[in-house]
Amino acid sequence: MSYISNVISGCCPNCKKTKVFETNGNPFLFRMPKMNQECKVCNYSFHRETGFYFGAMYMSYALTVAEMVAVFVIGLILSLSFLQMFIGVVIVVLLLSTFNYKMSRLMWLNIFYKKDEE
Repeated sequence: MSYISNVISGCCPNCKKTKVFETNGNPFLFRMPKMNQECKVCNYSFHRETGFYFGAMYMSYALTVAEMVAVFVIGLILSLSFLQMFIGVVIVVLLLSTFNYKMSRLMWLNIFYKKDEE
């Protein structure tokens, strides 16, 4: 499987059978997604080391900026006021916060996956 399909599926990068996140989270209830400690099939550890997901914050930042730019461009196309665009950006950022969290961690985990780690 390719990198993109591995990230989108959200499964273990090693065996591709177990989901990395056991819960999806909910931005309305302020609940973040919860990760499994390891794969239930192949015992691949999703928590590689302390601070491993620190770099995933930069991925999340990039996703958030891309979403903000998209909302801003759509606002320009629709001739919305600055206040309307700002409110749109805030709503999109809040609604996609758990999605960004999950995607950034999945991207980071798959970037540093090596097949010969056992």
